[in-house]
Amino acid sequence: MSVPPTPMRQMALDIGFAPVPTLVNFVGAGNEAAVEHLRLWTNNPLRSPVPTFLWGESGSGKTHLLRAVREALREQGGRVGWLDAATLDPTEFDDQWDAVLLDDCHLYTAPQQAAAFNWFVNAQSPAHGPSRWVLAAATCPPADLRVREDLRTRLGWGHVFQLQALSETERRSVLRRAADDRGVFLSDEVMDFMLRRFSRDLSSLMMLLDQLDTYALRTQRAITIPLIKSMLENE
Repeated sequence: MSVPPTPMRQMALDIGFAPVPTLVNFVGAGNEAAVEHLRLWTNNPLRSPVPTFLWGESGSGKTHLLRAVREALREQGGRVGWLDAATLDPTEFDDQWDAVLLDDCHLYTAPQQAAAFNWFVNAQSPAHGPSRWVLAAATCPPADLRVREDLRTRLGWGHVFQLQALSETERRSVLRRAADDRGVFLSDEVMDFMLRRFSRDLSSLMMLLDQLDTYALRTQRAITIPLIKSMLENE
């Protein structure tokens, strides 16, 4: 009796260099109000300290937008405090920060929740100078967050935006345009394989396309399913 092949695990490639997230290269139909709010805030030297909270399902672009804001502030010479679920040992609040960015709030451990609460309070406290902006994100609205109550209520008192993930059709359209811009042909079969076997968030798909383009040029082959499998085996 033949043994069925083991399916390739769904993954996001950690190879190559992903493009730097910006508010300009964020693609998300239906999220115009949130993006405009962030754009106006990052470009305004007299920034309002009212916090902002973004929520939406995985792949809706929350982390992209937080990183885009971080990059925009850094380009202006600003400094930010960054906390996400991978930050195992959060630092103390820094008075030199111009903003506090809190990603993955729904995944925070008790120590991370304590750090986030401390950062939030200090960012808004006159004792530490002018109030700083707090931008946070999670997969659910603030009212549904399973975090300590004092943090949950603070995260929800400002601007709240729900982000909409791209539909299947929109993902395909974005992939097709990105491939066309590179002069790369993606067959429907290859597109199906990419969307079925890899992480479906747009940043990961763009990173995958960049790596496929580079590998195809190096090996002088068209982008096909065998080429994708070969790249995974050899990179």
